[in-house]
Amino acid sequence: MKSTRLTKLLGIKYPIIQGGMVWVSGYKLASSVSNEGGLGVLGAGSMKPELLKKHIVKCKSNTNKPFAVNLPIFSSYSQAQIEIIIEEKVAIVITSAGSPKKYTQRLKEAGIIVGHVVPSVLLAKKCEDAGVDFIVAEGFEAGGHNGRDETTTLCLIPQIKEAIQIPFAAAGGIANGSQVLACLAMGADGVQIGTKFACSKESSAHENYKDEIIKANESHTALVLKSLMPVRIAKTNFYDEILIAEKKGNDLAELLGKGRAKQGIFEGNLKQGELEFGQISGLIKVCLSVQEIFYQLKEEYKKSLNKVVGV
Repeated sequence: MKSTRLTKLLGIKYPIIQGGMVWVSGYKLASSVSNEGGLGVLGAGSMKPELLKKHIVKCKSNTNKPFAVNLPIFSSYSQAQIEIIIEEKVAIVITSAGSPKKYTQRLKEAGIIVGHVVPSVLLAKKCEDAGVDFIVAEGFEAGGHNGRDETTTLCLIPQIKEAIQIPFAAAGGIANGSQVLACLAMGADGVQIGTKFACSKESSAHENYKDEIIKANESHTALVLKSLMPVRIAKTNFYDEILIAEKKGNDLAELLGKGRAKQGIFEGNLKQGELEFGQISGLIKVCLSVQEIFYQLKEEYKKSLNKVVGV
């Protein structure tokens, strides 16, 4: 895989960012991805400040390569997490789920490289205006929290490329090397991969959750809660509960406030829990180690590149 503006900015070997997923992206996963030459990312969305600090310390002790923290801005812990990130001298932060203006200046003043996750061209431009260093442009194929407009990654990438000058990674529906090549060919400077790493051996997710990814097909997930905070989840019992609640006009926030993501992803409760993963799950048939995933990505990338060059 070639060097890009993003690899140079982040100090990584390969243009691959691991998604900072809740209840999935702990220090074992993040440090393993960084050690393989990608950008490992701690998912702060499911961590209280003191737990985030422990994972940062453990990540430092398990890799000497760059790693990042994904910080959902809407979190009630975000301000305290910012202070810990600065105190621990984390080099890279990827913010999401909120305005990039809120913390970008504070982080950059501390010498931190700042990325932000966006689902649209409009928000990409706002990030650039806010001084963000790079963007993760996420199509609605992605698992977890998402954009309301349902713009696909294939449509989003070339439009982002035309709209901004800063580096960006494509995300949503990416799990193999041919897709990495395609994203780079369309102008992205790298990719962010979520579901593939969520199903890895180093992921902190429950085995039941990983098994659901392996068993899933391309239509196993749906984008729900568009009136509140859009999220792509598996079509389980909890999905049915959401549809019933929406139809009856019940309080959706109360329904979500029962630790559903933790129950489903971390504890493996397939009946009451929320299972967040992407449409690309239909392509994932086995749980691999991070090392095996990188080997597979590189080989697929090489074969696809040779095929294109040989045409």
